[in-house]
Amino acid sequence: MTAFQICVPAENKPGMLASVTSVIARAKINLRAITITSFGGSGFFHILVDDPQEAHRALKNAGIDNSLKEVVAVLIDDRPGSLNRLVQLLCSSGINVENAYGFVVESHKNAVFVVDVDKLDETLAVLKREKFTTLDAEALNAIEPFHYMKY
Repeated sequence: MTAFQICVPAENKPGMLASVTSVIARAKINLRAITITSFGGSGFFHILVDDPQEAHRALKNAGIDNSLKEVVAVLIDDRPGSLNRLVQLLCSSGINVENAYGFVVESHKNAVFVVDVDKLDETLAVLKREKFTTLDAEALNAIEPFHYMKY
């Protein structure tokens, strides 16, 4: 299974993130995860949302350059060594992780690591063979991190 992320190239200046989040909010799309990277005067926002196709369209219609990228969201244990096991497997299979980010679903139980890889089909085959669980957009949207905590 695969999911989709929105990738937005952005200038490294005030207001860029606000312009993206306002479009997403107006479209009533829920952000599930976001990473922001910058290098000098530019960078990227990588965003998981509950409706990636609609977010892609809304951003395009607002004049914000973005791409819709197929990624793999891998469910891993939230314990020492789990991420290393996954990335060592990808490395030994000759798969390059081009960008990635993760988040905890339930502390000391489950986490999700989202990988953008150079060989998508090969990655899915390796993960299936090694019995990793991958999540599609619907499964990602159903996750309720920290649901057991009282705020």
